[in-house]
Amino acid sequence: MRKTIVFTGQEKLEIREDAIPQPGSGELLVQTTCTLISSGTEMIVFTRNFSPGTSWSGWVKYPFLPGYLHTGRVSALGEGVEGWQVGDRVASRSNHSSHVLVPVSKAVRIPDAVSDEDATWMGLGQITQIGARAAAPQIGDSVVVIGLGLLGQLIVQYARMMGARDVIAIDTSPLRLAMADSHGATQVLAMPAEVAIDALRDLTHGHGADTVYDVTGHPAAFAASLQLARRFGTVILMGDTGTPEQQHLTGDVLNRGVRIVGAHDTHPPEVPHELARWSKREMQELFLTFLARGQMQVNNLITHRFPFAKAERAYALLGHERDKAMGVMVTWELDG
Repeated sequence: MRKTIVFTGQEKLEIREDAIPQPGSGELLVQTTCTLISSGTEMIVFTRNFSPGTSWSGWVKYPFLPGYLHTGRVSALGEGVEGWQVGDRVASRSNHSSHVLVPVSKAVRIPDAVSDEDATWMGLGQITQIGARAAAPQIGDSVVVIGLGLLGQLIVQYARMMGARDVIAIDTSPLRLAMADSHGATQVLAMPAEVAIDALRDLTHGHGADTVYDVTGHPAAFAASLQLARRFGTVILMGDTGTPEQQHLTGDVLNRGVRIVGAHDTHPPEVPHELARWSKREMQELFLTFLARGQMQVNNLITHRFPFAKAERAYALLGHERDKAMGVMVTWELDG
């Protein structure tokens, strides 16, 4: 039987069972090894922490299948599938389930040098790449990352790789700050973003940052982000808050020409073209390449592992002790 984590209502979760599906034409049946909880997105959905009329309210309908960070092994091939064999390891954007159907066009082969756990980060690696590219970075830039959850930790690593002189990480969690420090942050500031303005100006010789990433998903951080950017600097908004009506512009946009750029999972095309060089799949494969080469690291960002049968405990941890958790992995036993 297939087992699937299902949200049945606000802060309500079940493990449901149904028959293992058979792959159709062009599909792979993948038996899951592990899935990673996207703590920002999934907790907004689980707690229903969003306002009516937002994109969230239109998206979240019960029963809801959470998850999009998945790895497993091919257990059956649909008609017409070529280039894959039973036992091949695959990463996909599938939900938390013991068996999933993955179209070949959306299945990404995991390199030999990358573990199943590390490969679950592929979707996050793609999403943060969208933000890293949107900043149009220059060598020697000063970069601020506000919010050091899963996305923020990867943005710190991308900024380092793309030649930033300063990567300044801001959060209130000692655990998250220590992780950012070990992954390329040149300075860490243990304080809320709105309190960091004077410290940031000191670190950037009074100018502010070339690029500020707001990866918090918290509306209060947005105004501070605008103040932390230099004149004609850029704020990349990546945290998709459930209450956008609480985000407010400051005079920095008009008076200092601060630019705001939104970066979202839906922006890249499925197929590249001359106006959009990088597709979702290409960014996913590039992230796995960086992992295989050791240019990016994620395994030491995993703080907790739960078997799927104890998924309720995993979400309770993220809801009540979030500062003690980073990567929360769900493990799925393979038969045989």
